[in-house]
Amino acid sequence: MSLRRVAVVLGLLEMFGPISMDLYMPTLPQLATDLGTSESLAQATMSACMLGLALGQLAVGPLSDRFGRRKPLLVGVALFAVLSLVCAVTPSIELLLAARFFQGLCGSAGIVIALAVARDLTQGVDLVRLLAMLTMVGAIAPIVAPVVGGQLAPFMGWRGIFAVLAGIGVALFVLAWTSLPESLSPEARHAKGSGRQFGVVLRDKLFLGFLVVGACGGVAFFTYLASISFVLQESFSLSPQWFSVCFAANAVMSIIGAQINRVVVRRAGPERMYTVGTVVTALAAVAMLVTVLVGGGLVPLLIALALLMLVGGVTQGNGSALALADHGERAGTAAALLGTTSFAVGPLVAPLVSLGGTTPLSMSLTMAVAYTAAATLVLLAVLPGLRRRSRAAVEVGPRAKVEVVPPGAL
Repeated sequence: MSLRRVAVVLGLLEMFGPISMDLYMPTLPQLATDLGTSESLAQATMSACMLGLALGQLAVGPLSDRFGRRKPLLVGVALFAVLSLVCAVTPSIELLLAARFFQGLCGSAGIVIALAVARDLTQGVDLVRLLAMLTMVGAIAPIVAPVVGGQLAPFMGWRGIFAVLAGIGVALFVLAWTSLPESLSPEARHAKGSGRQFGVVLRDKLFLGFLVVGACGGVAFFTYLASISFVLQESFSLSPQWFSVCFAANAVMSIIGAQINRVVVRRAGPERMYTVGTVVTALAAVAMLVTVLVGGGLVPLLIALALLMLVGGVTQGNGSALALADHGERAGTAAALLGTTSFAVGPLVAPLVSLGGTTPLSMSLTMAVAYTAAATLVLLAVLPGLRRRSRAAVEVGPRAKVEVVPPGAL
């Protein structure tokens, strides 16, 4: 199976996170009305799923290091489809919150195992380029899903959209069953407990730096996901259809950023791309906040958001590759920790931000603070750690490297 085909399959499996959020995002106001609940609790259905996606990775990642990648993946995808149907028929917000949590718990298998398989196959700059390909494929969901959701919302409502999610889960199960080979050989698997594997990874101070930066980015990005439908549809009076178009345009910017990174990273290096990308993201977030404070209106807000998505696409793959560089032997566990920091902290913060109502100011202020904290951590902690690792590698001498990917294959 060619690497490009593997990238397509892995990118589609990474869709679980965005598609679980984006497909029904245009119907959040309708969901709140139908179930007689508040905006904050309607947004919390996204938070519940994201928490499931986060916690599930902590279980699935180590299991994939122990038993291989295929079995945990297939079980998780199948259960995701079943729980999507449960969401479609739930009669109350309380039951929907529970079903969304377990839906995310099972859907986490696609996210964490896709990253682990990518690390199984390659490393370094080639891993960055492979992750850029995954981003391009996986970004189909945030482009198509809100547009499709916006068009379906008037005809089938949020319940019908969850039924569509169930069908997508079935399709991805068939795809994984037929097209994704096992990438972790039996001799490379860890028979020892997951606690020990977590301990090994968490003793890496540089890896901890990436985790904290990822948590800050998760807060900012999930605040965007949970708030943007209310900001554009209620504060700026956009229809669900126009909201979907704006949201999809931002996803396109993320794809463009990832492909810019794929082209430039061989020359600039992942460390430089990661550092510059994080700092520019913070500057764009601050610019968006200033735009809101001076009453700049819809167009300047959308321009600032587009720049954020562009630079985020440049940054994401580099951070993952740099964090996994020293943990190829336990890629599932390391990938689980990375995913958890991104998926767990944001869902806890976003509903708190909207307790007083979701406004352009609440969204932009939270995003600016979170991205500025991330850039500060990169400059003060992560970048010095990367330099120390580079010096240590030079002192030890060049490591033996198995060339998994032929030059120019990505």
